[in-house]
Amino acid sequence: MKEIFTGSNIVPTLIVAFVSFLAGLIVEMLVCKAMGKGAKPSGRDCQQAAKAQPKGDHFEKRHPAPADGSIEIYVGNLSYDLTEEQLRKEFEAYGTVNSARIITNRFNNKSKGFGFVQMPNRPEAEAAVKALNDKDILGRKLKCNEARNLI
Repeated sequence: MKEIFTGSNIVPTLIVAFVSFLAGLIVEMLVCKAMGKGAKPSGRDCQQAAKAQPKGDHFEKRHPAPADGSIEIYVGNLSYDLTEEQLRKEFEAYGTVNSARIITNRFNNKSKGFGFVQMPNRPEAEAAVKALNDKDILGRKLKCNEARNLI
């Protein structure tokens, strides 16, 4: 052990030690990210991040309103064949629709089975949610409610 830290081998040894330290930090960050907020964190940085998260009924907070004041509606259990235009038409039967978007997989661009619709008028949005919740569209019963912030 003494030979490692003496003589001309000290610089390469320090470089290897520093690179190993950085690799350990990177692995710890990846593990913390993979564990998410629901798992018990093990590293000091993960524990500090977990303490900073709100406690209690934070899952019941409403999704912040879009900047234009419209109501955002979560639409789940969508058929994978449903298009954004078809989704928009279903909601337009109950009022004005600002936007309709279906969330897709970024790698193969296929639907993940849920989306969001923005409507500017609250009574129209509530009527659409009430009418379309559990409605069968392309063989799937939609699940509709006002979008909530689950973070």
